[in-house]
Amino acid sequence: MTPSLTTIRALLDRYDGVLLDAYGVLVDGSGLLPGAAALLAELDRRAVPFAIVTNDASRSSTTYAARFAGYGVAVDPERIVTSGSLLPAYFRERGLAGARTCVLGTADSIGYVREGGGVPVALAPGMAIDALAICDNAGTPFVAGLELAFSAVVRAVEAGRAPALVLPNPDLIFPRGGGEYGFTAGAMALLIEAGLARKFPGRAPRFDHLGKPAPHLFAEAMRRLGTTRVVMIGDQLETDIAGAQAAGIDAALVAGVSRWEPRRMTGDGAAAGVAPTYLLATIQPGDS
Repeated sequence: MTPSLTTIRALLDRYDGVLLDAYGVLVDGSGLLPGAAALLAELDRRAVPFAIVTNDASRSSTTYAARFAGYGVAVDPERIVTSGSLLPAYFRERGLAGARTCVLGTADSIGYVREGGGVPVALAPGMAIDALAICDNAGTPFVAGLELAFSAVVRAVEAGRAPALVLPNPDLIFPRGGGEYGFTAGAMALLIEAGLARKFPGRAPRFDHLGKPAPHLFAEAMRRLGTTRVVMIGDQLETDIAGAQAAGIDAALVAGVSRWEPRRMTGDGAAAGVAPTYLLATIQPGDS
């Protein structure tokens, strides 16, 4: 399928609701992106149901809403669905109440684990854990945190235990702003999985993925909106577009981390075979 070029106005006329990625569409590491305030204002003006669907597991919905408010934009926390918000159900469904959990992430990440009944443990040499949750690159030392977490998982496996490994945010990179990028939770999990595969060939544990491209965030967002006739607007083929495709909804790609190229349909790699329904040159509602 070859995506068609469209506009925000055309999408708002065509669908009953809109799902928006956060990083790369509305914000980056430095603040609000061009067109974001105007788009949110237009959604409110038209009374179009929308939800922000983000793989960010470092902020609660309340913290996110406060961040938007700091930019002069009002967003109800109920409109923000984060991958971290899936952690409490994950812990409850897997009987992880009381599980000693190493959390790589922020205070909000730790709060999500506590809400599910997990017991966060201090990051330290020799720590014993029952679960590892990699939520974000912020909040813990990147290399030192990975080394301590990896060592704890190795000890657990060698002791005959099977620690739960959970990755709310599978994103590898994120836009910092000004043309700079950062590595985030998905990249951290890949390093640990590679180390475990070397240490335990053929029996290495792997991470459970909660966020995009898994369908859980999309399902929760559509439940809140009360409609499945929605379109997803994102900037990453591997997560936003592939996730929307898996959830059976249309998707529009804004050039950002990913750019659409026809060869992706036949090439190797995670995005091969993933095509957006539409391409957006801008999220400005007034631009055609």
